[in-house]
Amino acid sequence: MNAFEYLRATDVNEAVRAIAADTSARFIAGGTNLLDLMKENVARPQRLIDITRLPLDKIEETAQGGLRIGALVSNSNLAYDTRIEQRYPLLSSAILAGASAQLRNMASTGGNLLQRTRCYYFYDTATSCNKREPGSGCSAIDGVNRIHAILGTSEHCVATHPSDMCVALAALDAVVKVTGPGGERDIAFADFHRLPGVRPDLDTTLKPDELILAVELPPQGFAQAYTYLKLRDRLSYAFALVSVAIGLEVEGDTIKTARIGLGGVAHKPWRVREAEAALEGGPADRPRFQRAAQLLLQGAKGLPHNAFKIELAERAIIRALTQATGRRPQSQSDKKIK
Repeated sequence: MNAFEYLRATDVNEAVRAIAADTSARFIAGGTNLLDLMKENVARPQRLIDITRLPLDKIEETAQGGLRIGALVSNSNLAYDTRIEQRYPLLSSAILAGASAQLRNMASTGGNLLQRTRCYYFYDTATSCNKREPGSGCSAIDGVNRIHAILGTSEHCVATHPSDMCVALAALDAVVKVTGPGGERDIAFADFHRLPGVRPDLDTTLKPDELILAVELPPQGFAQAYTYLKLRDRLSYAFALVSVAIGLEVEGDTIKTARIGLGGVAHKPWRVREAEAALEGGPADRPRFQRAAQLLLQGAKGLPHNAFKIELAERAIIRALTQATGRRPQSQSDKKIK
């Protein structure tokens, strides 16, 4: 780990001024990802700006009937908040599917959005990685790529986004509230994370001098027909090979509204509006589920070690839709797939 300067920001304006003065600096809150990166010399910031004392740790009602989640709300406090459990159980379930209780106690909402990939080669500074060092190459393409992406890849990067929480937030149509020298702005969650393209080192559309203030949830939380299904190599403390976040509004046997997010398959939480539209207005039956899965996975491309993910994802989508329409959400305590 390199030597670095340390500043504890006392308010939002001070934090923004500090990052604007040195965009190579990094904000630190829980540090559950950043400190790992620093220990491995993947990240070498010369300055850390501690934002843990900022007033961004509240969950508040919005005028529109949704909830505003401060960037410093811990994953544990968010998952177990009564309003989240009752009105947005999909989000609570996704958070509880990830990491360990100790990590959830430290990890923040804003930090979760900014997680870096868990690609082996990204963490190994002896290998080539365009995400770590643009223009150096991608060792994963011809290497061990079992955990890597099958959708939205480029010749420059095949890494996946690791967050469970973000898959649920994508399905819920959340909005990210940020601020910087130019003032506050909103970023639709679908636009917050980037596909790799030719610049896989840029994970998000957040500007270098901006700070995440909060994540805002719309009123519709899909509290009745939902599930978060996570498939992984072991039942605990593993990143998803494939995960599926489903939120549905169902009347009788008809799906009125559908939201589907996929994790573990792309550089960002994956949504395809056409697949959701294919479910809406029709019966909750297997042929319609299969059609939605095909649309979600259209263009999927396997690598030598991860081609199995395409069929796995299709099966997971169908299973998750069956769980959600049957109002039998995946349990995150026993983790047995229903």
